[in-house]
Amino acid sequence: MSAPLFLVEALPTGDTLTLDGPEGHHAATVQRLRVGEELVLADGRGGTAAAVVTAVGRGTLDLRVTSRGYADAPVPRLVVVQGIAKGDRGELAVQAMTEVGVDEIVPWAASRSVAQWRGERGDRARQKWVATAREAAKQARRPWLPVVAGAPDESTASVARRIAGAAGAFVLHEGARDRLTTVDLPAAGEIVLVVGPEGGIADHELAAFADAGARTVRLGPSVLRTSTAGVAALTVLATRLSHW
Repeated sequence: MSAPLFLVEALPTGDTLTLDGPEGHHAATVQRLRVGEELVLADGRGGTAAAVVTAVGRGTLDLRVTSRGYADAPVPRLVVVQGIAKGDRGELAVQAMTEVGVDEIVPWAASRSVAQWRGERGDRARQKWVATAREAAKQARRPWLPVVAGAPDESTASVARRIAGAAGAFVLHEGARDRLTTVDLPAAGEIVLVVGPEGGIADHELAAFADAGARTVRLGPSVLRTSTAGVAALTVLATRLSHW
């Protein structure tokens, strides 16, 4: 099994450090790492430091750094515009998309989204997505932490502007003729993938995205849930782009 990964604000500059706070508690109390075991520290921006445990305290670990590394950001950058879903479906989507390699998730206030993020409720909902992405990145041993955009959610107009500036943009839609498995993909820049909410994407939203330069694509004959469509599409992209 690979060494567990823990996210820190900044990597240590010296050869020793004490891991404390929530990450130290999780490592020492939940995972119960012991002297001699190895772990990886990551700053969420590509930087890593491998370390070995030299002492265990109450919710803390003393560590000795054994090596350092840096992982370049994947190219092209994969951005998923996720229609806000009701219940925990959005968090399930965030978790799985993080595990398969999404670089940024944009919560989208689609016209057919049942759940609406407004005021403090919206801030709390967005923070759940942020926390979910963080934990999933650790589980997947990812040195790059996905960004959760939105303030807290994005309008159709702002999504269209994002599409207009992308190297490639695709909207998942069951009525599309083109398949994501065969369309041309850019080799660099940003690929924006739009996933609708439970009720689907409205015609005026499709028109706005098409005017901004997006193409509608489908994955296959099945209509997938909003919580799984983005994951399936990212798997296709990761394979075609040789990220996997």
